Amino acid sequence: MDKRKNSKGKKNTKTTKSVRKTNSNVRSKPVYTRRVTEKKSALEKLNDNFTRTIAGKTFAYIGLIVVMICVLLVRIAYLQFVEGEWLKEKKYAQTTASTVVAAKRGSIFDANGKALAISADVDTVSVNPKLLKAKAKDGKTEEEATRELKENLATKCAEIFELDREKVLAKLTSNNSIEVIASKVETQKVASLKTWIKENKVTAGVNIDSDIKRYYPYNNLAANVIGFAGTSGQGLEGIELSYDSVLSGKNGRRTTSISGSQSAIPDQEEEYIAPENGSNIYLTIDSNIQTIAEKYLKQAVEENNCEKGGNVIIMDPSTGEIKAMATYPDYNLNDPYVPNSMIDDGWDELETQEKTNRLYQMWRNKAVVDTYEPGSTFKTIVSSIALEENLVSTDEEGDFWCSGVEHVADYDIRCTALSGHGSQSLRDAIENSCNPAFIQLGQRIGRSNYYKYFKAFGLFDNTGIDLPSEGESTFWAESNVGPVELATMSFGQRFTITPMQLVKAVSAIANDGVIVTPHVVKEIENTDTGNKTTIETVEERQVISKETAEKMKNLMQDVVEEGGGKYAKVKGYTIGGKTGTSEPDPGHPENGYVASFLAIAPVENTKLTVLLTLYKPTGGNYYGGSIAAPAVAQILSEVLPYMDIPSNDTSTIDTIETIGVPDLTGKTLAEAESTLSGLGLEYSAVGNSDEIVRVQMPLSGSQLTSEGIVKLYTEGNTERVKTTVPDLKGVSLGQATIMLHSKNLNISSDGNGIVISQDPKAGTEVDEGSIINVNLQEATDSSQH
Repeated sequence: MDKRKNSKGKKNTKTTKSVRKTNSNVRSKPVYTRRVTEKKSALEKLNDNFTRTIAGKTFAYIGLIVVMICVLLVRIAYLQFVEGEWLKEKKYAQTTASTVVAAKRGSIFDANGKALAISADVDTVSVNPKLLKAKAKDGKTEEEATRELKENLATKCAEIFELDREKVLAKLTSNNSIEVIASKVETQKVASLKTWIKENKVTAGVNIDSDIKRYYPYNNLAANVIGFAGTSGQGLEGIELSYDSVLSGKNGRRTTSISGSQSAIPDQEEEYIAPENGSNIYLTIDSNIQTIAEKYLKQAVEENNCEKGGNVIIMDPSTGEIKAMATYPDYNLNDPYVPNSMIDDGWDELETQEKTNRLYQMWRNKAVVDTYEPGSTFKTIVSSIALEENLVSTDEEGDFWCSGVEHVADYDIRCTALSGHGSQSLRDAIENSCNPAFIQLGQRIGRSNYYKYFKAFGLFDNTGIDLPSEGESTFWAESNVGPVELATMSFGQRFTITPMQLVKAVSAIANDGVIVTPHVVKEIENTDTGNKTTIETVEERQVISKETAEKMKNLMQDVVEEGGGKYAKVKGYTIGGKTGTSEPDPGHPENGYVASFLAIAPVENTKLTVLLTLYKPTGGNYYGGSIAAPAVAQILSEVLPYMDIPSNDTSTIDTIETIGVPDLTGKTLAEAESTLSGLGLEYSAVGNSDEIVRVQMPLSGSQLTSEGIVKLYTEGNTERVKTTVPDLKGVSLGQATIMLHSKNLNISSDGNGIVISQDPKAGTEVDEGSIINVNLQEATDSSQH
């Protein structure tokens, strides 16, 4: 019972609950309706989400497409407007073959029209290894035939152009599109290659382009002035550099249409743009004067063992034209990378950069680029300033006093005459090159006047010469010039200028006080029209009066006639000059002494200003009057007559009688000996007495003094006997004659006293019978500094 009740009760309970639920939902939706609604709502949500997702992705895709279109439009615009021209050129380059037609570089001539630098037609040979192919033949594949072709071509190029075969072969087999085999080679060599190419039926891959090569017919002549052009034709030094744009011209071009295989398309129009050749340049340099200057500069440098070389400048003071300018040691313009004697020490062991530095040192035009302390040559400028300012007269006795030392501030500055020169006028002081006297003169001038005239003489500025890399002077700031600086400045030390600056300044004295701009180019010629542009003289300003200039020239003449410049005398001409010997800078004692001599010639109506400078002479004597003045005299003794400047020699100096050497060739040796004996001449023979004379030394027409020696050579014995020229400097004429005769050499002398110079120089190997020229002067004293 109870059990059933319970069971029944449970059932009732459930029924009751259902009823309750039913009753409770009477106010809401039925159960199945609610479930359908819930499912519908979820589907709508899913549909909404899907719709939103699709819409989002669509917008994203649309946005991406828009961005891509924008990027594409930007890219198209960039290609069209920014790179359009480049792409056009690239496409053009792929369908055309363009060859440069080299412009011919203008030539450089001396003042007489002698060619000093010329350009010759040459060719450059290059290859495109990828196009260099051979067809399969004789059982060989195309690859094998091509390899054989390249090997044979490498052998031929190495043979023709004197190259390393393996290096050539490496270029022929490289992956590069272009390889240069040989640059700037002579056309006759290329002709041989062309023949080989034709015989071997090579149709593509080898290019032969016309080119220009620079030649210098006289090798070392005026090397540091002319300079040289590099392999690309660009000027690198000297005139070649400073006038590069004038000389180089403008290259032309030949353009031809080509196919995809890089071969020319027949019957297509060829475009040709002719090159514009460079202009010719005519220098003021006279190669004959240049040769004379170089000869005696070289001799002076070598005789006095000048460790840092030397330079010389010869200028027309009225026009500014440079007649000669030389640096020694020089270099060969056709081999500018071969070191000269000054820089070749340990060359093979040097690093590349050090080699480059030394080469630049060799190429330097020291006369224009390098600065130095001018020493006593500068006393010409100091004297001119004092005369112009009326601070001194030329001949007032007792105007200066030299006790052998001048006390300045805390320093004692000594004179080369240790016992002093005593009472002196300006003329005495400059003849004696007395430092104490010029210190006293400098104190009168004062720093303000000094700097005013230094500027007027152009010493603070470049000279304006048309050569590259001109050096700049160094002076104290005017405010820093104290008593000691003023003193040393007065005799040309402790400041630096270039040799060209000194020549320009002193040329103003020689030119009646008017300073002109120096230049080395005289004319520029248009090679197409033949029109010439002349470089006119530029007068800058009047520095000193004509009256002051005349006084100064007269003082300079006395330096040569009576003072320390005696070794610069030239018979038949008036020479003015000033010696110079600057002591080593205490800060750079390794630079040594600088010996120089400054000259003007003739004194009346001066045509030339000459400055010869020797750096660090170590031959025992370092005075400018002793080692530089004789070299200047040798130069002027040849240059003045060459320029047709008349001699004004009115003296009646006895001349030594000379004997003309007859023509002895074709005579028997016995006949020649008899003829010479009758003339009072001696002989030295090689051969038998019945043999015919074929060679004689010296040649017929030469002038010998009595007892001169003639060397004779017969047929079969024509090899000339050589001997070495002895050092004659410092000996008398009689001693020199004996020394030369002992070596079967002859003498030709000029002047009296001791030998101060000789030509050829000591140590030169010459033929027996040669004539040695000597110049003699009376011995001088310490005023040579």
